[in-house]
This record gives sequence, C-alpha cells and structure tokens, in this order.
Amino acid sequence: MTITPDSTARDQAGAVRAGEISARELLELHLDRIDARNGELTAIVSLDPERAREGAAAADEALASGAEVGPLHGLPFAFKDTHEVAGWRTTYGSVLYADHVPATDELIVERVRRAGVVVLGRTNVPEFAAGSHTFNRVFGTTLNPHDPTRSAGGSSGGAACALAAGMVPLADGSDMGGSLRNPASFCGVVGLRPSLGRVPTWPQPNHWETTSVGGPLARTVDDVALLLSVMAGPDPRAPQALGDPGSAFAPPLRGSLAGLRVAVTTDLGGAFACDREVAAVVAASAGTLASAGARVDDEVPDLREGEDVFRTLRAWHFQATFAERLAAHPDAFKTSLADNIRAGADLTGADVARAYAGRTTLAHRVREFFTTHDLLVLPASQVPPFPAEVEYPGAIDGVPTETYLDWMRAAYLVTVTGCPAVSVPFGRTADGLPVGLQLVAAHGRDRFLLECAAALEVLVAG
Repeated sequence: MTITPDSTARDQAGAVRAGEISARELLELHLDRIDARNGELTAIVSLDPERAREGAAAADEALASGAEVGPLHGLPFAFKDTHEVAGWRTTYGSVLYADHVPATDELIVERVRRAGVVVLGRTNVPEFAAGSHTFNRVFGTTLNPHDPTRSAGGSSGGAACALAAGMVPLADGSDMGGSLRNPASFCGVVGLRPSLGRVPTWPQPNHWETTSVGGPLARTVDDVALLLSVMAGPDPRAPQALGDPGSAFAPPLRGSLAGLRVAVTTDLGGAFACDREVAAVVAASAGTLASAGARVDDEVPDLREGEDVFRTLRAWHFQATFAERLAAHPDAFKTSLADNIRAGADLTGADVARAYAGRTTLAHRVREFFTTHDLLVLPASQVPPFPAEVEYPGAIDGVPTETYLDWMRAAYLVTVTGCPAVSVPFGRTADGLPVGLQLVAAHGRDRFLLECAAALEVLVAG
C-alpha cells in the first residue's frame, strides 16, 4: 500500500508500525503538503518543522528499540490553538496571548501525546474560540480548502481545513455552540461532539461548566473513533467524566441502519431558518436512510427552552472567564465577543437558575424522545460556507441574523441536550460546497452513534 497524506490515519499508523514507512518519511509528506497549501489557507499556525523532525526521529528510534508504542505512534499532529501544549506557543487566537508558552499540557493534549503523535504546530482558531468563523488578529483568516473565498467554519476551523487539505491525518477540537460540527460540515470532514463527560477537560476554571467539550475530527468515521479511543475515559481530576474506558470506542466500527427509528428534520419544527440547498440535502437523507432499512419519520423533540439556556449559560461563562481581561484591554477583543461578555454582566442568579432548570427539562424531554427513536437527523450547519470576508451570514433564506450566534442554532440547540452529535459529509451545494448531516443519539451512546455514522458513510460512498 502506498501511503500519502490523504491515506486514512489508521492506514498511516499501521504502516509506521509495520515498518512500511518511517515517521520521518511520513512527516516529510505532510510538511510538503503544508508547504503547498497552508500559505493560501492558513490552517496550521506556529509551525515548527525542525522540532517536528526531532519528534519523528525519536518516534522511529522508539519503534526500532522494541518499545511499546501507542495507537497514534508517528502520526503528524497539530493541536487546536486553544489547547495548552507544554513548551509550544498557545495564543487562543488573541493578541493578549500572542507570545504565551504554557509550562504543562492540558488533559486532552496529554492523552494524544501519550498515544505517540509527532507535534508539528497548532491549528488556527477564532479569538478565544468564539464564533464559527476562524479569523483573528494574530494569524489572519482560515479559508475553505474547497473554495478559498469561503469560510472554513469554526472554532475548530484550522483543524477541519488542515484535515480536508491533507496537512494532518487527525485533529482535535472543542465544541460549545458547534465548533466541531460546523467546520466539519464546511470542510467536508467528520466532527464528533461527544456526550458530556466522554472527553474530560482539565484544568478549567469551573469543573461544573458543561456546555463546552473536547472531541475528535478526521476524514473518516473510523478515524474519528480511533482518536476518540485516545481522548475518552475517566480521570480523577475531572469529576464529571464518564467511566467507560477509551478503548471501548476503538475501531473497527460495524454498524447498520436497518430497523433503526430515525427522525429527519430540516428545522426542528421551525426552531431555526435553514438555507434551501442545505435543507434539500438534509431532506434527501430521509430516502437514503429508508433505503437502508431505517424507519423514518419527521417527529422532533421540543427544544424551545434551548435558546434561552444556551445564550444565558454562554454569556455567564464568558463573563466569568473574560470580564477582567476585557476591562483591562477593551481594544483586544472583537466586538461580537465583547458584547457577549458584557451580556453576562447583566445576568442575575435567577437568570442562571432559570437556564439550569430549562436544561433539566430539556434533558428529560430528549431522554423520552430517544425511547421511541434511535437517531435524530438534522443539518450540522444551517448554511453552506459563506464568504470569508464577512464575520457571519447576514440572512438565512431571507431571515435576517442579528448576532454572530443566530446562524448556529442547529448546533447549539443540540449542545444543551448533552447528547453526542456527529457531522458526516452527505452532499454538496450547486457550487460544490460540502454539506454535513448531523446525527444525534441519546446521551452515552457515542459508540452506537459512530456505528450509525459509519454505516451512513458507506452509503454515501456508494
């Protein structure tokens, strides 16, 4: 088998272990691809080829010595620039942290490094990962690899772009309002937002904050499962972590859609506007799923509390995290983020209590929905990739958007349920831009969700 930067991560890792290609050779293939495409796309930032070459040499030496190696041994990797990597520049896309170099790895980085990756750089993010379009004043804008005039999405936009362009075989990300699912949809890759507690986070200022989670991106569902198997599992430092070991999610995946009870919706019963081309792709999935033996209907859970829940908890979290820095450096924040932070200052204890009560109601309602359905299918993003020079689309199918959050409802209404959700490439617009299908399963059913996504991927491949 000839290994290229576009080969699956499983094939690349297997070839390194088998001695069919060295980690050094694999790294050079990816550095060549980065050299060819990154100048235009700005997906990889803080690139350090020489340090990466040292890491690849060490990986080859470890393998030659007979040492036990991890499942990602020798794979080139670039961590999202909001995840702290010891000794490596971590900017959060902010001018305030343009020269920040952490002393320690955060937990998700610790686990992926332990699995044997060769770090080569970081992936670009919006300022403090706020917003689903990747641009900042430190590195600039990440462009879509399918059409460089368009957005790559965000906040894991650099990660999704780098994957789609073959600069890395796997990527990490995080997701509050769609930051794993939206860029996966825009770039035509797979992005999983795991169940709450599946991928623990440490350190963080509030261990009980449960809107943002870490997760994997890859070009195939099988590769997403491979990376999830490394990221997932309990840790004593993360009190809300689920107890299943990461190995429970390792590929191969053997899923089927036959007999599943599936609800397909383009708008969650009118909960959000959807671009007509995106809606047509999602609607077409009903026939595809039915042809595979699924029982398809259009029943949807009532998520009406989700709007208030998400926006309240997001503003509360942002105000607690960034208010002091905004007061000290008001010009260092983009306007949309500054407004979001200031909105949190006006919240009362009653507002936050109402949001948590609403979230509890949602959790029970969605749990009941999944007693009669196995999957919920809806758009991963309400729009296709939009022009890169705008911060967010001004309207969706004629419905104006007033804030930088309005076009992400398809993702963030799922966020507040706590359920796992995955974006899988399913179709394209008339202009050839990718459209991702969002599959949602009951909380804790991450393995089942990936098996369903893998079965769908086979159908799409044809």
